[in-house]
Amino acid sequence: MNPQTLSARLERVAALVPAGARLADIGSDHAYLPVALMHRGAITFAVAGELALTPFHAAERTVYDNQLGERISVRHADGLAAIQPQDQISAISLCGMGGETIRDILDSGKAHLSGLERLILQPNGGEQPLRQWLMDHNYRILHEDALRENRFDYEIIVADRTGPVRYSPEELYFGPLQLQARTPAFLLKWQRRLRLKQKTLAQFARSRQGVAQEKAQGVAREVGWIMALLGEGD
Repeated sequence: MNPQTLSARLERVAALVPAGARLADIGSDHAYLPVALMHRGAITFAVAGELALTPFHAAERTVYDNQLGERISVRHADGLAAIQPQDQISAISLCGMGGETIRDILDSGKAHLSGLERLILQPNGGEQPLRQWLMDHNYRILHEDALRENRFDYEIIVADRTGPVRYSPEELYFGPLQLQARTPAFLLKWQRRLRLKQKTLAQFARSRQGVAQEKAQGVAREVGWIMALLGEGD
């Protein structure tokens, strides 16, 4: 690997890690993110945490090959259990997994959070339940981004624990800052998502087994929100 090169998705994440951070990259896979950031002088220390053995050993190799063993600690651990108090972690990245999985890692690892860490999260879908968890635990969303890579839509969410915050159901669904910025990537994502939701509603209508009314109403509500977002509800 060229330690200076990351995918477009991870480059976006890297740009959001605070300068000089002590980073815990949880679910680090090959440890590409912390290694690239260390080579660039962007962070001062990192933990690369992995639960699965194959990516854990891959991360060990990447760190060893780049001669960064004294500055990046690769740990075989479940979620935030990779973090130790003496690490003095100031930023945590969780990338490339579902939003529900990221939520569950944060929730089960709450004891390892001081509340002072910045969270840099890159969910592959499931953003709504992740935002709900952040709100419920007093994290304010500071930055949101949408991008498309290899025919997949991704979002990045950055949050700090600042105290109570309240988001509307629509803000939890779309993202409070995404709703304000309405970037081309964000709008294109929701155009694609609208077509899928409309197909789902049509399938519900044709289904002979019947669909739970609550489920159908939920999808219909989401379609209404998306159409309003895109200005297609007039």
